[in-house]
Amino acid sequence: MHRLALAFFLLAPVPLVLAAQDAAAPTGVYVTDPAHTSLTWKISHFGLSSYTARFTGVEARLDWNAEKPETSDLTVTIDPLSVQTDFPFPEKEDFDGKIGRGEDFLAAKPITFKSRRIKVTGEGQATVTGDLTFRGETHPASLDVRFNGSVAEHPMDKKPRLGFSATGVVHRTDWGLGFAVPALGEDVDLLIETEFVPPQS
Repeated sequence: MHRLALAFFLLAPVPLVLAAQDAAAPTGVYVTDPAHTSLTWKISHFGLSSYTARFTGVEARLDWNAEKPETSDLTVTIDPLSVQTDFPFPEKEDFDGKIGRGEDFLAAKPITFKSRRIKVTGEGQATVTGDLTFRGETHPASLDVRFNGSVAEHPMDKKPRLGFSATGVVHRTDWGLGFAVPALGEDVDLLIETEFVPPQS
């Protein structure tokens, strides 16, 4: 009898947790969770491999409309000096600094993206088009976004949370970044994983 009572005590919260996970995150303002946000980019390296790096300083604000996602609004800011290339010889060269600050590269200028249109293309799928600014120039760019789902109350922090994956391609020469083209690819592939949470009060 005692074992049955203990089992009931331990398992009783499970339906409540599952119910919270089944409920969707409500309409509202959300920001990126830095612990669950990554932006990786890659370009062709002489056609032999893809050179891959990432940004760690990514902040975004999502004005989310749960009923009409296409009316939501997204603003992203990326610190170019947060680039990490995993260059294996830091004692020889500050390669991250060269990419982040160099006039032939990111020129230490903030990178921003402001959505202008969100087009739902399928179940949990959308194309987000907006203005991408880096190196001081602004041009249109698009992302293919997958909505992975949301919860009204995450079991860990008890807060609502939304998750997205996104991919995109930008032609870096459109922003005046033509260094070593075509040996180094003109197309930059983007891979984004992110979760959004309410901003801290």
